[in-house]
Amino acid sequence: GESPKPDHTVQLSLLNQVSELDKIALKVEELSEAWNIPPKVGMEVNLVLEELFTNIVFYAFDDNQEHRIMLEFRLKDESQLEMRLEDDGKAFNLLEKKINDAFDLPVEERPIGGLGIHFVKEMMSSVDYQRKDNKNVIILGKNFKSKNKD
Repeated sequence: GESPKPDHTVQLSLLNQVSELDKIALKVEELSEAWNIPPKVGMEVNLVLEELFTNIVFYAFDDNQEHRIMLEFRLKDESQLEMRLEDDGKAFNLLEKKINDAFDLPVEERPIGGLGIHFVKEMMSSVDYQRKDNKNVIILGKNFKSKNKD
């Protein structure tokens, strides 16, 4: 098939509900196929997004209102994926929070989400946080070897 074009961007608008995780998983699957991302990489990306999204849903909002969380996928070149997660919750640098760094606890004692920021940093090639225009922005980079390379 034809190669995906670098700098291609796909946006997903999600509600602050855990049930939206299904949409993330489906989108990652769809893009893995379209962008020749190996299954293992797609799985890691999905796990990390699940972790971060769950954290946002549980901790970013104090008002019990409906909020939109934006997720953007960008193919920077054929072997580099960038993801941005944006929410309009309270300033919350997930990457510094100790809330989920409980990976040494037994599973049943871990906080919700539970995989931890440590894990996110290990799985991604780069992880960055910015507070911009009253929004939390997490930027994830993941390098991979395209699955159709010989």
